[in-house]
Order: sequence, then structure tokens, then C-alpha cells
Amino acid sequence: MRYKAVIFDMDGTTLDTLEDLLGALNHTLGRFGFPLHDLREMRGYVGNGIRRQIECGAPAGTPPETIDRMLPVFMEYYKAHGAEHTHPYAGIPELIAGLRARGIRTAIVSNKADVAVRKLTEVYFPGLFEVSVGEKEGVRKKPAPDSVFEVLRTMGLSVSDAVYVGDSEVDIQTADNAGMDRIIVGWGFRDREDLLRDGADRVFGTPGEVEEYLLGE
Repeated sequence: MRYKAVIFDMDGTTLDTLEDLLGALNHTLGRFGFPLHDLREMRGYVGNGIRRQIECGAPAGTPPETIDRMLPVFMEYYKAHGAEHTHPYAGIPELIAGLRARGIRTAIVSNKADVAVRKLTEVYFPGLFEVSVGEKEGVRKKPAPDSVFEVLRTMGLSVSDAVYVGDSEVDIQTADNAGMDRIIVGWGFRDREDLLRDGADRVFGTPGEVEEYLLGE
């Protein structure tokens, strides 16, 4: 087998969270009297954490202190409504289960708060991920490699033992910053052409393609 472990991104790779994230953003923007956005626009905002999503969605020039006030509004709404439309991408649970059945260890990393990552992992992938890591004290957001290194440390593995799977330019940068192999997928929040432009050597179209690659000799 190619690797001992596979480390997955969450939003746009394993979970389709876009509609719930958009709902929280538009709720927050509406509270502050700002224009709302659609799913197409939201796709470009996801990947660098909640604060960055709010900065992208707010009108240009919105003061940082206003973003500070918007953040708890977003978080309160998302905590209450963040699982209304969220679901695993088709074929992802089967992919992860298949890897584990072949003895490949699995983990998940995200720029969400660590507590949210753990909760979503338990709800949507019970028993399928050995480790899950989000943003927390001492663990910088991606594209810093901290979350990946935390996973590898917990698993007792080296960078060469694992491959990183993600769907955005942030994930490309995260894998490169960690010095590890990467698989970039095209079913998430970025277009294939954009991913190739941002440095992906190949864009995998389905979880089945990923499984075939990982389990191939």
C-alpha cells in the first residue's frame, strides 16, 4: 500500500457544509444591514476559517472592530443551525471505511474550531476517524501545517507515512508546507481549473478514483 495513513480536510472534502455556512453568514450580514450572498459566492469564501469567511462576505473596507462584533453572531447562529443541510459527500463514508478495512489509518483536520471538528466527526463519521484536529491554542490554522503535524504526532507517524486529501488552494499549501504528498479533489468548493492553476498536479473527480489510487500497487 502507498501510505499508512490518510489525513482528510473536512469542509468541501468529506462534508458538504456550504449551505449551512451560507445561512450563518447571511444571518450575520442581515443583522448588520449588509448585502447577502449566494452559494456560488460562498464557495470562494470557505477554507481559511470563520473570521475570513465573514471578512470576505462583508462589504470591502468593513472595519476590523465590526468583524469582531460579527463573529459571535455567526458562531451563535451556526452552533444552533450548522447541521440542517450538512451531509457527507456521496461515497466518502464508504471510502473511509474501505481504507480502514485495508489497515490504513484515517484522520481529519479543519480550520474550524477544534470542538466543532470533533462534534461533526462524531455525528457524521462515527468510528471512522482515529484522530480529528481543528483550530485551537497552539495549533495555527491551515495553510500552516500545525494540524497535520498534530495528527502525525498523535498517531506516531512521520510525514512520509501519510497523504493529505483536500479540495482547495489552502489544502495544496497545507500539504506543501508540511512536506507531504497530497491528493486534491474536485467535488468540493473549488473549480478544477482553479485547482490546477493553484498547483494541483491532478484533480480527482470521485471518491472511487481516490480509493483506486490509494489501494493500487
